[in-house]
Amino acid sequence: MSAERNRIVVVGASAAGLAAVETLRREGYDGTLTLLGDESRPPYDRPPLSKQLLTGQWPADRLALRPAAALDALGLDFRPHTPATGLDVTGHAVHLADGTQLPYDALVVATGVRPRRLPGRGAHVLRTLDDALALREELRPGRRLIVVGAGFLGAEAAAVARSRGCEVVLLEPAPVPLAHAVGESVGMVLAQAHLDHGVTLRCGVAVSEVARDGVQLVDGESVHGDAVLVAVGCEPNIEWLAGSGLTVADGVVCDEYCRAAPGVYAAGDVARWHNPLFGVSMRIEHRTNAAEQAMAAARNLLRPESSKPFAPVPYFWSDQYDMRVQAYGWLRGHDEVALVEGDLTERRFLAAYRGGDRLVGALAVAMPPKALLRWRQDIAARAPWTDVVGR
Repeated sequence: MSAERNRIVVVGASAAGLAAVETLRREGYDGTLTLLGDESRPPYDRPPLSKQLLTGQWPADRLALRPAAALDALGLDFRPHTPATGLDVTGHAVHLADGTQLPYDALVVATGVRPRRLPGRGAHVLRTLDDALALREELRPGRRLIVVGAGFLGAEAAAVARSRGCEVVLLEPAPVPLAHAVGESVGMVLAQAHLDHGVTLRCGVAVSEVARDGVQLVDGESVHGDAVLVAVGCEPNIEWLAGSGLTVADGVVCDEYCRAAPGVYAAGDVARWHNPLFGVSMRIEHRTNAAEQAMAAARNLLRPESSKPFAPVPYFWSDQYDMRVQAYGWLRGHDEVALVEGDLTERRFLAAYRGGDRLVGALAVAMPPKALLRWRQDIAARAPWTDVVGR
């Protein structure tokens, strides 16, 4: 461990930021450790925002990632509601919103993402605890919710709204929801689940703006509703890094060690790094990756001389109605999807994904976790497609 690193700053009090500071302490770092957060709350878990919190099953305080005593035990200089506004890599200083500068010897960027918005006012987004609580107030029996975007977040919110007795209109510009991520056949299965539960699903339509009583489509049609949720993806929080000298391109660009510059690392939703397992640059907005990448970045920061590439098999899950969708690997840009177990029409199956001549992903719906684990091992082993499909 470098003796010169007496102050480490972690920007972003998210799951990634928390994992970074915990790993630094666990690995023996005993210097000053500052954690900056733009929200007023300590780190909390985001996946339940569109699931258990939105349904009302969980109270807000259940989302805290650690009890107060556990955070205190880390000996942090924790500064909530303190957003970073700039970075001077040469001068080793983070610029804060109050006009002051915070010096550092090493830095972890974990500033996450923010939701994209549409023109107009009054629409909900779903990223923070306050967002979820505000949307939950709208989900009352008999009310009509318009969800713009049928990705995983929009689909989960639509499912929750139906469970709370709302009428739901789900608008999606693509011909098949999620086809770009999971393939057309799997996307059609997930879409049919919404139709079977009474959602009005309209594909191939684009929204131009949010209106007072709903949304307006690009063809001029108005779609009316009591509330609107915009779920059209996210953008990485990188504006504060303008002029810093870091390379930013849809995220903070890092090497395979999660290093963006000497002494500067990035982790979580904001990090775009080279994953040597798949040989591509990727940025992943999944909870599991946030924690794993932050741990890897923290270890590499402390001991750069023995850095290890961060080469995970990405994992994500989604809960919609009675379906649990789970996937391993890098499914985007796949060349082929093959059903290897189960039945699509029964919404209980396992699909494998080919990229080039190798297995690059596997997705399961309503299958036991054990059924998917061997596929994860094959993905990690860069298994040839012909060796694993049809076995």
